[in-house]
Amino acid sequence: MVGTVAKDVATEPELLLERSRAITVQGADKRGRAVVRIVGKYFPARALGGRAEEALRSHLRNRIFPEVGEREFVVVYMHSLVDRGDNSPGLGAVRAAYESLPAVARERLRAVYFVHPGLQARLFFATVGRFLFSSGLYEKLRYMSRLEYLWAHVDKTELEVPGCARRHDDELERRPLMDYCIEAADRRCMFDAASMDTSASLHSLRCIS
Repeated sequence: MVGTVAKDVATEPELLLERSRAITVQGADKRGRAVVRIVGKYFPARALGGRAEEALRSHLRNRIFPEVGEREFVVVYMHSLVDRGDNSPGLGAVRAAYESLPAVARERLRAVYFVHPGLQARLFFATVGRFLFSSGLYEKLRYMSRLEYLWAHVDKTELEVPGCARRHDDELERRPLMDYCIEAADRRCMFDAASMDTSASLHSLRCIS
């Protein structure tokens, strides 16, 4: 009984992340490479608290990469409607999880398609982000301001698009100035000053949302 309880406690962050379906393997892109879909809106950052890094590492090691196997793969990250407080694991956790991957797995990653990045996220990764992540990862980053641009790389029948991404895409079509943060319905187009404090610990940084 004691052993079972200990095991459950140890795997709780991973189970929480798995149930959220924030990170899943879905089909293949048009070159036959596996697709790892990440839905930022689904990431249970608030529930995980300081265990985000642990959950990311465990989920990638135990669930995602065994399913990807030895194939090359791409990541489709959907940033649609992400909220800093609820969905952002922090740059420190993301960086640590990526760098914990075996070198062969990092080499098989061919592209990261960043869907609905917004102007602030682009500026952040073009400046601070390029120093926080290895050049190998930064050079694989591809911005997709609309879902239609993603379909040039991934067959839409191979990828489940969440409702939050479809709604945001529709809103951007109706209000294109939101791409440049000239028009915004809420605080998603604003910098969080604390998150940009380069003197803070990486584990306290939050992704632009």
